[in-house]
Amino acid sequence: MQKRILLFVFIISFMTISAQQNTETTTFYLIRHAEKVRSNPTDKNPDLSERGVLRAENWKKVLKHISFDAVYSTNFTRTLKTAEPIAISEELEIKLYQPTKIDFNQFKQDTKGKNILIVGHSNTIPQFVNTLINQEKYPEIDDAEFSHLYIITIRENQISNLLLHIDF
Repeated sequence: MQKRILLFVFIISFMTISAQQNTETTTFYLIRHAEKVRSNPTDKNPDLSERGVLRAENWKKVLKHISFDAVYSTNFTRTLKTAEPIAISEELEIKLYQPTKIDFNQFKQDTKGKNILIVGHSNTIPQFVNTLINQEKYPEIDDAEFSHLYIITIRENQISNLLLHIDF
């Protein structure tokens, strides 16, 4: 009888491990660009401020244990420079995206089973997250807020989401 129980436990354990290995997990990490230079209110494409450059480097430190498969950014200096330290450390080219022109079903398919960093803006990142999780959960980020890290995990039909506040 004990041999049968042991065999049953072994078979169940093997099946569980096999099922887990066959399941792809996709994880999205989404952040807003770091602090920008605000000295010229008419500048639509400002650079990062000194504080922003420091924050971009700190994001690299916070996310250093994640092996990214791709880094996405909008085509603005502040987003590109926020993404750059991580892209360089991962030896990845930054992929440009336009928030209003994404086919989210295709994007999910193209990134399936990967770890992806997405850098955007106070209004586009929450919209991106809400679309990924199929909920209207997250509002726009306050203009003075730069510490949000959204983590979205998709495994089979299960979607989990988490918002962390990481201030430096």
